[in-house]
Amino acid sequence: MKGRQICMNMKKIITVLAGNTLYALAVSLFILPNGLITGGTTGLALVAQYKFGIPIAAFVGVFNVVMFVAGAAVLGKAFAFTTIISTFYYPFILGVFEGLFGSSPITGDTMLATVFAGLLIGAGIGMVIRAGASTGGMDIPPLILNKKFRLPVSMTMSVFDCLILLTQMVFAGKEKILYGILLVLLYTMVLDKVLMIGQNQMQVKIISEQCEIISEAIQNRMDRGTTLLLIEGGHLRKASYAVLTVVSGRELSKLNELVMGLDSNAFMIINQVSEVRGRGFTLHKEYK
Repeated sequence: MKGRQICMNMKKIITVLAGNTLYALAVSLFILPNGLITGGTTGLALVAQYKFGIPIAAFVGVFNVVMFVAGAAVLGKAFAFTTIISTFYYPFILGVFEGLFGSSPITGDTMLATVFAGLLIGAGIGMVIRAGASTGGMDIPPLILNKKFRLPVSMTMSVFDCLILLTQMVFAGKEKILYGILLVLLYTMVLDKVLMIGQNQMQVKIISEQCEIISEAIQNRMDRGTTLLLIEGGHLRKASYAVLTVVSGRELSKLNELVMGLDSNAFMIINQVSEVRGRGFTLHKEYK
């Protein structure tokens, strides 16, 4: 059990590092060489570089530490633990990539750079969040406002991103502002998709007079768990049970044959669910 927990923690750490690496790659390969603008901490760093000549990696490092301290003080030690890797690793790897790639762009096509930056940033942030961590920086103020004033995190994050984009109007043209808005929208959509990634499973509700027999058959022949739900018919007002189970898409045909073989009049409701967590899916089965 302890070994498994260590393995899970290592997997989370590697995922957080990989996500921050993708984020830094997007900034160093597409945003900086093409003069693109963006929201978040990187957007603030672009303003600081233009106004005061502060290196982007240095600004991000200092700002992340300040936000980390504020978040730890307000949100607690659990938050600090999940954020500390991103707080220090992201500015470090960003500085490394800036030194490696310099200011020579991979592509001079602004639209192409915007699209690839959005894909990488969305995937990177999504990986960090899926690991149960935070990218730190400008992710922290919305969380603090949510705890103190119950303001929705998504709304305040969007407001901050828009304000940061507007501050960059002092050195970016109208066209770059439009590309910046497109970039934020794109990485937000990719982020949502990454968070929804999972092994699609089929949730099946079976209504039958043979529910006890069907439930046992699913457990014994398909090695899947079942739950009996107490229901009442809408027409006859007769109390009975429905069988609830979750199977993979490949097992759906086998389940249909099993149920129809036991009761050809059974009523089946089938829904696709994006992810299932628990014994037999994200946890190993235990045989007794």
